[in-house]
Amino acid sequence: MKIAVIGGGPAGLYFAILMKKQDPGHAITVYERNRPDDTFGFGVVFSDATLDNFEAYDKPSYDRITREFAYWDDIDIHFKGESFRIGGNGFCGCSRRTLLLILQERARELGIALVFESEIDDERALDADLVVIADGINSRFRARHEDHFGTQVDLRPNKFTWMGSTKPLDAFTFIFRETQSGPFIAHAYQYETGRSTWVFETDAQTFERAGLDRMDEAQSAALMQEIFADALDGHPVITNRSIWRNFPMIRNARWVKDNMVLLGDAKASAHFSIGSGTKLAMEDAIHLYECFRKDGSVAGALDRFESTRREETEKTQHAADVSLVWFEHVARFWNFHPVQFAFGVMTRAKAITYDNLRLRAPEFVAAIDRHFAQQVREAGFDVDTDNPQVPMFQPFRLREMVVQNRAVMSPMCMYSARDGLPGDWHMVHYGSRAIGGPGLMFTEMTCISPQARITPGCTGLWNDAQQEAWTRIVDFVHANSQTKICLQLGHAGRKGASKLMWEGMDRPLEEGAWDITSASPIPYFPDSQVPREISREEMDAVTAQFVAATRRGEACGFDMLELHCAHGYLLASFLSPLTNTRKDAYGGSLENRLRFPLEVFTAMREAWPAHKPMSVRISATDWVEGGITGEDAVAIAEAFAQAGVDLVDVSTGQTVREARPIFGRMFQTPFSDQIRNEAHVATMCVGNITDADQVNTILAAGRADLVALGRPYLTNPFFTMQAAAWYQAENMPCPPQYQPGQDQLMRNAVRERTDLEDLRIRGKPKTRAELKKQAAG
Repeated sequence: MKIAVIGGGPAGLYFAILMKKQDPGHAITVYERNRPDDTFGFGVVFSDATLDNFEAYDKPSYDRITREFAYWDDIDIHFKGESFRIGGNGFCGCSRRTLLLILQERARELGIALVFESEIDDERALDADLVVIADGINSRFRARHEDHFGTQVDLRPNKFTWMGSTKPLDAFTFIFRETQSGPFIAHAYQYETGRSTWVFETDAQTFERAGLDRMDEAQSAALMQEIFADALDGHPVITNRSIWRNFPMIRNARWVKDNMVLLGDAKASAHFSIGSGTKLAMEDAIHLYECFRKDGSVAGALDRFESTRREETEKTQHAADVSLVWFEHVARFWNFHPVQFAFGVMTRAKAITYDNLRLRAPEFVAAIDRHFAQQVREAGFDVDTDNPQVPMFQPFRLREMVVQNRAVMSPMCMYSARDGLPGDWHMVHYGSRAIGGPGLMFTEMTCISPQARITPGCTGLWNDAQQEAWTRIVDFVHANSQTKICLQLGHAGRKGASKLMWEGMDRPLEEGAWDITSASPIPYFPDSQVPREISREEMDAVTAQFVAATRRGEACGFDMLELHCAHGYLLASFLSPLTNTRKDAYGGSLENRLRFPLEVFTAMREAWPAHKPMSVRISATDWVEGGITGEDAVAIAEAFAQAGVDLVDVSTGQTVREARPIFGRMFQTPFSDQIRNEAHVATMCVGNITDADQVNTILAAGRADLVALGRPYLTNPFFTMQAAAWYQAENMPCPPQYQPGQDQLMRNAVRERTDLEDLRIRGKPKTRAELKKQAAG
């Protein structure tokens, strides 16, 4: 083939090298607009896993690159006068200029033509079978065809600049500094002897208050040297086109046009806080090469690349997104204790968790446990702070209700009631899971009237028979466990009169439907029943039904009450501008849209005993442009807190069918984090949380006060008890009938955990930093 590579960065050069190695008959030319030794920035970072790839795909360039690398195993975090060092990370750094020169030399050895100081204006004039567009984050060719590629560029709000220093570093270092203007962050690492990269970052407001918008390159470097003087230890800050700018998160709906393909930063960018930009680019090159190895045709290989590389790219970008958002909102965590702050830094992108850190840095996690227990003690609990339980098994108080642990069974509709009446299924479902030991358990959304049901199978609490059935369940839970049980009340609104979940989620009933109401007459599906816009008189009637159900809930003996204002149901339809187009006092501004949900909550709070807590479930985002935002969710939470809410149950979406959530592990937790630490109200997070390790990670990082799990409890009623055995939480309650089983579980867990941790330690390959240290020693 005749191959033209536009852009002489790491991605383009490495792809050219691999293709030429595979078939020396390929005629490959790399076109670069800059001179051979021009490069901007300082060092690049790779993980040990990425270096393993380099070794496998081109040993000669790998050998040259690794001779130039600086290796480190630790991450250092400096915050408010305290420092924390966490090992086992396996990173390495290299000068970007050195990397490019090595790849250029290797390309020349293989017979690849390198054309520098060359501006390509028309890819068609290259007369190539394959054109690789690898001309970087500001790609001219991507911009030229951006409508086809579906390019999205999200300029992030924080400002950053890439500088350097002669300061030696033996760890990847995060330094946080508070100034009169606001917080500054340094991301620093050594990339060769006597040289280290220093990426400085701050928010836009701090940037302006510090006067950086009026400084030239030398002046801004002087300011950074002043702010980080103690960390630089007398070493200078060095510049190289070190312009302050906003980071562009780049995504493309399509990567291929005819015989052209995007590669590296031109295709997708990843934030520097996870050090994956060059890694992502060079692994793109490897993947594209593999696609050509498996399918020699241009069309087939490019189609394979587009379809098989996207998932890994999006996973990396998602991790980078989560990380960059943490740094954008660092002020949110500035009042945290230093050890909790450092734990948040380590776990911000979700790849590193509590158990992972416990293996790598046991003293650090022990300090986290002691700090968490101290907070619990300061809240009035007599807990051990010297040898504390893990965060999941620390108690928590809401008004006079105390839960013995922070694990919660999330509300999950069973769609198994008849005329709203919970039956034997519900008794076994709730009873067995209460015995399994969660600190708190929620009922499914329980409806306040027949017209308020989602489906014909939904439970209700509008008559005496239902009240008697719920009382039987609550009495069993209280008699046989220490689990507290919360009644969730709701009204389906426009999502009412729907089929059972397994017959068609949210699909309209074909027969037996009832009239439905909503904030505005907008159907959920185009073929759904059009809801009637609820009138003022009907709103009063609905409020009265909520109050009546509240009183019945108290008579049943429930410990807690939750109002459902999420997922597009009636009260949620008022909150979201996507479903509320009213022209009266209940539509328009957020204040107006909050009016009816707050009226209902206030009436329920007055009817509910003052010593018992109440929560509200909200959708913190609609996952659609123009819907509820994270900032709106904070305002909504603050309004409910002022009305007397004790806990915000943070969910997201399900408001409109057009929503496109960004799924992933713990994907809704950042919204709980934002509400908890900006609205300063207790939160419960939920959403693809699957194990106790994640529960501890969320709690220890201060992202929620309670953690709700749904599907894990569906198939494992004893999830909490098994977690207690794993972490040796000896205060875990258990009915006497099951005590022998719990005793055996506790004994076996000690051996199983020891065996697993030993296996992980022995199975983990030594990092290059460890091997280098071992060889030197």
